[in-house]
Amino acid sequence: MYIDYDVADSIATITLNRPEAANAQNPELLDELDAAWTRAADDREVKVIVLRANGKHFSAGHDLRGGGPVPDKITLEFLIEHESRRYLEYTLRWRNVPKPSIAAVQGRCISGGLLLCWPCDLILAADDALFSDPVALMGIGGVEYHGHTWELGARKAKEILFTGRALTAEEAERTGMVNRVVPRDELDTATAELAAQIAQMPAFALRQAKRAVNQTLDVQVSTPRSNRCSTFTRPGTAMRLASADGRC
Repeated sequence: MYIDYDVADSIATITLNRPEAANAQNPELLDELDAAWTRAADDREVKVIVLRANGKHFSAGHDLRGGGPVPDKITLEFLIEHESRRYLEYTLRWRNVPKPSIAAVQGRCISGGLLLCWPCDLILAADDALFSDPVALMGIGGVEYHGHTWELGARKAKEILFTGRALTAEEAERTGMVNRVVPRDELDTATAELAAQIAQMPAFALRQAKRAVNQTLDVQVSTPRSNRCSTFTRPGTAMRLASADGRC
């Protein structure tokens, strides 16, 4: 079990519990996490969802050591299915859960870690939090779920993608990606207080407010693009392979 789940006072708390691997995401962790999100979404007693992590780091991203069954021959279809479901469909589903969600981030939040906190409506960061997406160092795009432009603004998004450097919690707060920065030892308390405050609001009003903001963002995202093979909305690795195969 890589995910802990708890409900109290109308707040569901989902905890990444793989601290020995810096909460790196293997397929089992992602599947358990999706099940926890679904459980919270379906529970009528839950009004607010909190995503947090045990250990020093929020998430080191995808577990590059692998895990789970792999076919003898890795095909384009296999990669599309794997990335579409776990890197894109899950993330979009969590983002659109009709209940407010809060991510509490400490330590490193690397690449795939962003796919966990960005779907949340609010982000509280410890003062030791560092956000990065250094996949360009690996020679790949790594934008299965591209939230960079909307979370950071175009130029800051390009900067962290081009250089691979990490954003501090304070920088992330200035861009608007993070709502609040708190001392590390106050992160859980501050998150619980914010969740409790939101839980006092009418559920219908919260749902409608979230829908309004998300729909505004969706209008921007759905603008037609000239590049039909954009990785902004499609699985990254699969699209890179398709491009190399001459399909794009």
